[in-house]
Amino acid sequence: MKNSSQVIVRPARNVRGSVRLPGDKSISHRYAMLAGIADGPSRLENYSTGADCASTLGCMRSLGVSWNRKEALDNTIEVEGSGLSLAAPASSLDCGNSGSTMRMLSGIVSGQKFTSEMIGDESLSRRPMARVITPLTAMGAQIASHEGKPPLRITGAALKAIDYTMPVASAQVKSCLLFAGLLADGETRIEEPLRTRDHGEVALRAFGAKLDRKSSGQGNEVRIRGGQRLRGIEARIPGDLSSAAFFLCAAALFPGSQLTVPGLLMNPTRARLLDILMQIGLRISVTQLDEIHGELVGSLQIEGGRLTQATIAGGDSAALIDEIPVLAAIAPYSEKGIEVRDAKELRVKESDRIAAVATNLRLMGAQVEELEDGLKIPGGQTLHGAELDSFGDHRIAMAFAVAALRAEGETLIRGAESAAISYPAFFQTLEEVTER
Repeated sequence: MKNSSQVIVRPARNVRGSVRLPGDKSISHRYAMLAGIADGPSRLENYSTGADCASTLGCMRSLGVSWNRKEALDNTIEVEGSGLSLAAPASSLDCGNSGSTMRMLSGIVSGQKFTSEMIGDESLSRRPMARVITPLTAMGAQIASHEGKPPLRITGAALKAIDYTMPVASAQVKSCLLFAGLLADGETRIEEPLRTRDHGEVALRAFGAKLDRKSSGQGNEVRIRGGQRLRGIEARIPGDLSSAAFFLCAAALFPGSQLTVPGLLMNPTRARLLDILMQIGLRISVTQLDEIHGELVGSLQIEGGRLTQATIAGGDSAALIDEIPVLAAIAPYSEKGIEVRDAKELRVKESDRIAAVATNLRLMGAQVEELEDGLKIPGGQTLHGAELDSFGDHRIAMAFAVAALRAEGETLIRGAESAAISYPAFFQTLEEVTER
């Protein structure tokens, strides 16, 4: 089916089976960072298998945190916390392809008594970091960058609390500032223009920190008092909902599909995807719902139906930012199409995801209108197999593997190894639930 760099996807007639997903990336990153600055040991089961979350663990080790991995025990990571003071790294902190690692960890190293250099791969070196540099500098850190982009050289300081209104809604920036606020003198207040994922707040509470949250209208504010100690936890990380999106969208392509997804993250700030998919015709029922360390976890039963239409705009675009590529990739197969607006943020991800989706859909014979902040994709289209590019972006590689299941003829995806950034076993798992 594949070599290391390209995958051939053949058309399918159905999707059926059960998919147990690796641990949620967003939670894995935050748990690894907080476990590192907690007092005492933490045990994290079902830690994400993705390369991005491995980058976070690598950086924590460079900062003096000791941990070990028990692969046989469901990718369990045992971390020995170092408390709020970390050790000066002997070399650069290599964040690989992970913007999450660089943005969130910068909040922690800004409050240390040493200088760190944070580096990344070619893709990460193009991504904007001014959104964390500006507030962290206001808190007292000294940060040198390459015109607001990596590498970042961060000289830590005794941070002072900040009252900050974020210009761009970003869960990563919010987590960065909460982590910095934990190490600052006084109470840090962060206000966001739209409600974003709250994994940072939920994780901090799981590790014993106290925060105050208020929601009013569309906005949201959160406050954290500096100097609080964290304590280690034992947790099983729920299945990654952004990874589940690819399988849910694959099931949505076939009216007779049946899929079971156990132990999936159901956090309300992330589960908007399920609402949208149900709105466009996928039948989803939740068979079991539990709360684990403040995060909702459920098991899903999915049945295919008729794919109708959707418009994704405003707050939905922020809530679905990672899932838009795969929703757009299946849009031509819907009855009346899918329109995406207010998603300009997609242009500064691992690739320009708006351009990447439009390019690949056109190669498959689809009509697409590319907008500055989104896409307009008519429904009722027939696509054919083609040679596509992942643009070095894991979500583009996976999204078009899904689109290829309903195309006429084989599709070749170049740069398919990029899927390992978030989900190394993706192509194998997709093959297991595909009927031909």
